[in-house]
Amino acid sequence: GVAMVAALVLAAYALGWVLSLGGPVVQVVVAAILLAQKSLVQHVAAVADALRLSTGDGRRMVARIVSRETGAMQESDIARAAIESASENLSDGVIAPAFWFLVGGLPGILVYKIVNTADSMVGYRTERHEAFGWAAARLDDGLNLIPARLTALMIWAVGGARGDWRAIVADANRHRSPNAGWPEAAMSRALGVALAGPRVYDGHLRDLAWVNGDARRDAGADDIDAAVRLLWRTWVLALALCLPIAIL
Repeated sequence: GVAMVAALVLAAYALGWVLSLGGPVVQVVVAAILLAQKSLVQHVAAVADALRLSTGDGRRMVARIVSRETGAMQESDIARAAIESASENLSDGVIAPAFWFLVGGLPGILVYKIVNTADSMVGYRTERHEAFGWAAARLDDGLNLIPARLTALMIWAVGGARGDWRAIVADANRHRSPNAGWPEAAMSRALGVALAGPRVYDGHLRDLAWVNGDARRDAGADDIDAAVRLLWRTWVLALALCLPIAIL
């Protein structure tokens, strides 16, 4: 596992270095392609549209963006799952790549993307993949450490700074993931909706902790729409912060 990840990282870095020789225009174009904001919004918004048609349509659509079992999900479960996916993917699909582009240029963003992709493919904490994917999962956790917290801070800011920041920190620290809990906690407080909680993987119920557990647990398409608006506001804030740094 370690050797595989090391080889992928070296290859990604080398490719990024070669592409960087094309100049600023090439760098910006490649970076823009690797940022997944539009795709993220489209997938999450599609769940809201499907949910307005029927619960069954909502289940089928949310199954495209989450790894948990969706067959028994009700409206609130579907909406919360979509919002959680939106929060987490804003961090590792948009903010983290932008962060590593600013830190390391094209080599930085390509290394991040290859590690993140490897984690999503073989980094799951299952018996089959544990040994093979351990290195990818650990490195991905490390690369997302700062971006996840920056994402939470930006969601909190564009959401009107709703909720005590210390409560967001406490919720994030109770989450099963060292990083995903941060944007989820901030989104949960901004929307006033409880997130995370029990879910089914591979036929087994996992009794996971709630994020903002005292908030309402009923959610629907309107809450997904509100989350999408927060995604766009966070993206605008990120651009406003990143552009001056990139120019310098």
